[in-house]
Amino acid sequence: MSEAAGTFADSPPAAARREGSGRAVRLWLWGLALLVMAMVAVGGATRLTGSGLSITEWKPVTGAVPPLSEAAWTAEFEKYRASSQYRNLNQGMGLAEFKTIYWWEWSHRQLGRFLGLYFFLPLGWFRWRGMVSTPLALGLVGIGALGGLQAGIGWIMVASGLEPGMTAVAPLKLMLHLVVASTILALIVWVAAGLEPPRRQDGTGGIARAAKALVALVLLQVALGALVAGSHAGFTYNTWPLMDGRLFPETSALLAVKPWIENFVDNPLTVQFNHRLVAYAIVLAALWHAVAARGGEAAGRAGLLAGVALAQAALGITTLLLVVPLWAGLSHQLLAMLLLAVAVHHARRSALGAIG
Repeated sequence: MSEAAGTFADSPPAAARREGSGRAVRLWLWGLALLVMAMVAVGGATRLTGSGLSITEWKPVTGAVPPLSEAAWTAEFEKYRASSQYRNLNQGMGLAEFKTIYWWEWSHRQLGRFLGLYFFLPLGWFRWRGMVSTPLALGLVGIGALGGLQAGIGWIMVASGLEPGMTAVAPLKLMLHLVVASTILALIVWVAAGLEPPRRQDGTGGIARAAKALVALVLLQVALGALVAGSHAGFTYNTWPLMDGRLFPETSALLAVKPWIENFVDNPLTVQFNHRLVAYAIVLAALWHAVAARGGEAAGRAGLLAGVALAQAALGITTLLLVVPLWAGLSHQLLAMLLLAVAVHHARRSALGAIG
């Protein structure tokens, strides 16, 4: 009798502790997701302000300390003055202007360092307190390792822009950097959504499959958006819905670069046209998905996803028509990350419902 009583007496407090632990881990993960989104936004600002090549060395530890004297600032400026970007685009820039672009890039790198601490220190604490299971901890360590790899990819991207004759980073390396960042965000949201308390039914097999397909489409669009940014395609063909006076550009113009495969990276017309096509596909698919999910548990999430997709498309058109002002370009990139997070959360909850 006493053994049974002890077992049942422990259940409510134990359940409460588990719920409290789960809530703390979820809040940490959602905070991590917000930090990744902020990292992407600051990275976008460094690109749009032309700041990404202002720091010409990668010093993961000592680079956390910015120049602290006028002599140190002058030394950093001299390193930048040796770059092709300075000689070809910013000739005559003064030290005060250099400090502005330097602080953008330094902030981006510093936020990355803080993000690493925010990830690993709480994870160690949660694991030590038994708040994170071994399989979950291993999965999270894998995400952290991907974050470390992302730092290396970031430097490889910057180094491509410091090559002789280069005035910006290579578009394909910019795409890789943004796609990996987006993948990290998606994985964090996937884990956080999986830790949410179960509901009656979060989705069905068909809803779950469609939701996952939308995640794949959004990731594809992120990659295409990076190519638009890397090739500066957003500063051309600034009309909508027509491009160069046509709804569908001529094939000869779309394949003007030889060999033809390079059009998908180096031809601004082709790069922007592909980005437009996938945007249309996402909006139509999201609207169809919202209609298909109506009346079920997933209806609210599907409706939110369709609404964010429409807002992102409208913002993308606005950004294009205004020739990519800083506020619009940053907003468009940040809303893309929000769209990805909403899509992943919806897919994860729908998948759990389909399994259940």
